Amino acid sequence: MILQALYDYYQRKSANADSALAPAGFEYKEIPFILEITADGKLAQIADTRTGDGKKKRAKSERVPQGVKKTSGVAANLLWDNAEYVLGIDTKGKPERVKEQQAAFAERIRQLAIAEQDEGIAAVLAFLENLGTETLQQQPQWEEIAATNPNLTFRLQGQLHLVCQSRKVQAALMSAGGDDNAKATCLLTGEQAEIERLHPSIKGVWGAQSSGANIISFNLDAFTSYGKSQSFNAPVSKEAAFAYTTALNHLLSKDSAQRMQVGDASTVFWAEKEHPLVDDFTALWGAADNNKDDPDRNTNAVKALYKAVQEYGRNPALDEETRFFILGLAPNAARISIRFWHVGTVREVSQRIVDHFEYLRIDRSERDVEFLPLWLLLRSTALLGKTENVPPNLAGDVIRCILEGLPYPQTLLASAVRRIRAEQEITYPRAALIKAYLNRLNPTENLAVSLDLENSNTGYRLGRLFAVLEKIQEEAQPGINATIRDRYYGAASATPVTVFSTLLKLKNHHLSKLDNKGRVSNFEKLLGEIMGGIVDFPAHLPLADQGRFAIGYYHQRQDFFKKREIKDSNQGDSE
Repeated sequence: MILQALYDYYQRKSANADSALAPAGFEYKEIPFILEITADGKLAQIADTRTGDGKKKRAKSERVPQGVKKTSGVAANLLWDNAEYVLGIDTKGKPERVKEQQAAFAERIRQLAIAEQDEGIAAVLAFLENLGTETLQQQPQWEEIAATNPNLTFRLQGQLHLVCQSRKVQAALMSAGGDDNAKATCLLTGEQAEIERLHPSIKGVWGAQSSGANIISFNLDAFTSYGKSQSFNAPVSKEAAFAYTTALNHLLSKDSAQRMQVGDASTVFWAEKEHPLVDDFTALWGAADNNKDDPDRNTNAVKALYKAVQEYGRNPALDEETRFFILGLAPNAARISIRFWHVGTVREVSQRIVDHFEYLRIDRSERDVEFLPLWLLLRSTALLGKTENVPPNLAGDVIRCILEGLPYPQTLLASAVRRIRAEQEITYPRAALIKAYLNRLNPTENLAVSLDLENSNTGYRLGRLFAVLEKIQEEAQPGINATIRDRYYGAASATPVTVFSTLLKLKNHHLSKLDNKGRVSNFEKLLGEIMGGIVDFPAHLPLADQGRFAIGYYHQRQDFFKKREIKDSNQGDSE
């Protein structure tokens, strides 16, 4: 299903004349330097295609013949490769191997057998046969080429296209003979065709090998089945293998707008046909928050999605039945593992993203963002708030649960509660996550967006009580460096019976310090209202109730801020 969807995507995109997808037999590759040669095979100059400054320099992507699969042996690409193959520069102290590489590079060009028909090929062969380092060493780029071993290719002086892009080279590649003995029924197209023994590599998956990795790969005798070895175990034609790998490499490319990083999962997405959701998908998750030109893109995209869901919910539109594909890939040595794969209609995906943001909705300050990005939620559960400390599977599990409408993974609640206890800090993202987790796990839970005076859950009430006790201490001892939260939050939320008797005694001491008797009366009234719903202080609160404790505390604190804002506002009006 995954390969079929990628194959269909390639067919649709490549049908466009302006497509960025390479035609059969070719790929787009960053080529930093181009050797411009004369018709008689002499070096005219070395063109530097890179733009930018310093380490941010990017080479221009050129359409070149599809690269071969590099292993430990010598294998040369056609008309392009690194400096060892093209110029015979020894960068690793292996002169004998470099000679083999250079010979293989020239032999690959000769095998085309079109030197008499294509002046570019003839010029390249002449250049390689009379290769002298003196002219090369005079070029300003020589030292950098010798040090970095970059990819190189050729252009005939006076021409705009590369030698490898000529029509005669393309025709020669297309007419290259196949092996009739390797034909079988392709699992993607259903047609009899030559089967690809080694599929092209997938590049761009974070953490995978820089040379690329594979989704389909059989490389041990143990995988031999019914006499079929390597990729003949899962027969995919050369044409189909090229199509799905080209499509996936295009989606995973550096400049792709259809990829985002979710934890350790490199995630790509596409629609069955052109659809605006593809353009806004990264913004919906906050993955485009570093866009300085449009810092509100996340908020605007989510608001637009809300509006679309409301409209199409009443008046279904045919376009909303367009299928939408989301694929998460994670590295696994020389292979790629499928972290998650989701297929749904645009309507389903849109509705579930909206549901996710609805579950997250909770009181916040004006400084907080309205729609929490996924990366911010996950980082709030990690040690030191660092992305690299988010458990590898957690991000993938969360996005899969969102898209499939499932409860969030239990590890999400455990991580959030653990971080709160470690840091004694109930932040907006953590409170939103816990509320969303509990409400999604049990729809009858119905934890409110703001303070719920009717909520009788013991954990929730204890959280409110703890917030009031801390507030009393803050007003009795203004400017205090550390409050009861810093010392007692962990025990109060997990083993209430061990600390609340002490906290209630401290409360009496703190109330006695308040000069405003009306304020004391209000606090005592509030404490009575909260404690009226608490039968006993439990010896232990389960993990879910520790989450409710955090929500009760957060709601009560937010309510204190609301009252102060109203008070300040009223004072301003009187002035």
